[in-house]
Amino acid sequence: MTALTGTMAAPGRDRLPVAQPLYSRDDVTAGIVHFGFGAFHRAHQAAYLDRLMNEGLALDWGIVGVNVLPHDERMHEVMTAQRCRYTQVLKHADGRLEARTIGSVVEHLHAPDDPGAVLERLADPGIRIVSLTITEGGYETDPATGEFTPVSEGVLADLAGDADTAPRSVFGFIVAGLRLRRSRGIPPFTVLSCDNVQGNGHIARTALLAFARTVDPELAEWMAAEVAFPSTMVDRITPITTDDDRDLVREVFGVDDAWPVMAEPFAQWVIEDDFPLGRPPLERAGAQFVDDVAPYETMKLRLLNASHQALAHPSSLLGHELVDEAMADPDVVALLRAYFAEALAVLPEVPGIDLTAYCDTLLERYSNPWVRDTVERLAMDAENRLSVFLLPVVRDRMALGLPVDVAAFVLACHFERAAGAGREGDGPAVGDGPAVGDGTAVVDGPAVGDAPTVGDGTGPVGDGPAAGAEAVRAAHFLGDLAADPHVVALVAAYGEAIRADGVRAVVRDVSSGRRQSRSE
Repeated sequence: MTALTGTMAAPGRDRLPVAQPLYSRDDVTAGIVHFGFGAFHRAHQAAYLDRLMNEGLALDWGIVGVNVLPHDERMHEVMTAQRCRYTQVLKHADGRLEARTIGSVVEHLHAPDDPGAVLERLADPGIRIVSLTITEGGYETDPATGEFTPVSEGVLADLAGDADTAPRSVFGFIVAGLRLRRSRGIPPFTVLSCDNVQGNGHIARTALLAFARTVDPELAEWMAAEVAFPSTMVDRITPITTDDDRDLVREVFGVDDAWPVMAEPFAQWVIEDDFPLGRPPLERAGAQFVDDVAPYETMKLRLLNASHQALAHPSSLLGHELVDEAMADPDVVALLRAYFAEALAVLPEVPGIDLTAYCDTLLERYSNPWVRDTVERLAMDAENRLSVFLLPVVRDRMALGLPVDVAAFVLACHFERAAGAGREGDGPAVGDGPAVGDGTAVVDGPAVGDAPTVGDGTGPVGDGPAAGAEAVRAAHFLGDLAADPHVVALVAAYGEAIRADGVRAVVRDVSSGRRQSRSE
């Protein structure tokens, strides 16, 4: 058995091979600090860098992973014990497994344990990029206004106190790190957001400058003039790591890895080319550098990310637990195709992309039976994700007087799940809490409501009142749409229909166009 905590050894004759780094890790030096060191970063950005390093390139662009929350301590323990190495397993649709030991991470820091070490890394002249995967809600901007509206304990504490030496939030660390660099005459690093937020570079800039203006207005002016915030579009399905995954790596590959990462073979990374201190040649590893990432962002957010929401909430009510199982349900596939039709009607062309073929590729990716992604994971952080991914499609269609029935039905499914979970005897709604990195806390998915929601979804859902117009009007994440009488009435009507007729009947009606209204 190969243990990542010890010396790497060749797998036994009865094991599948694990590709090893072709470079000496002793030759790799840090060039990137990454906040939000979880499954996606380890399967995506770190894998791109590892691919470059295997070509003898970018050896001065090693990654220092940083997590700032107390519950991330387990990740730090694992990465430290494994010398920051871990196994990436790509699960192909034909069942083939492809494993590689990723070696591009040179250090992991748990910020609560040693904030000073994080600050010194940020002030290191060798660090030229600080990248982020802190989730859609991590930027703490109002989805309706785009303004910085801090609510998290760490950010509020940093704004209220002295965050110079012991910040508690990502924003606190970045601003304090930039202050150190400025005081030492070191040029600022580039801030590279890799989150699923449209205009993620602009949003990161807005949030960080607003934070800085509160704690150090002079520094904020310097940041506004000197710090680059390129936008990106990232894509790779990366499920939460489970004990079954650990067992698979141990039994199939002969590697004892406490925190491997699973992913689909597909990966995409589109990046605006704005890096004053330089960048790794990621185009050599398959990334695409462009002048404007916005068309690619819009495509991905409205087609992939929003269709995840269109899949997750109805599928949960239908009783599906795994994404590939949901995709074996023809009613779910028909609903997704109906959603794609709504989204494509208001989506501008994207250079070099056949959008219809892109949608077909998404359906193929979701159907991969070996990825074992969960409906629950897609439904996590639901309000932030619906706001960022789905609601722009609603607004654009309404502006043209086009119906928004599929999106309204998806919203109704979300409200039904939330309302059902709130009755006596039920736990919290599945996945409505914040996403937690790489799944350090896995939601076990209590039943949604007292009704027979697990099964074929043909029966009525619940025996209590539907999530009605009042709940829709009170939903802050809807922004201006919460005051739109057409949206409120439509979402409430779909909630009532789900309760009366069963979710499957309504899915079929919505997909076929039998229930369709016009925007007013």
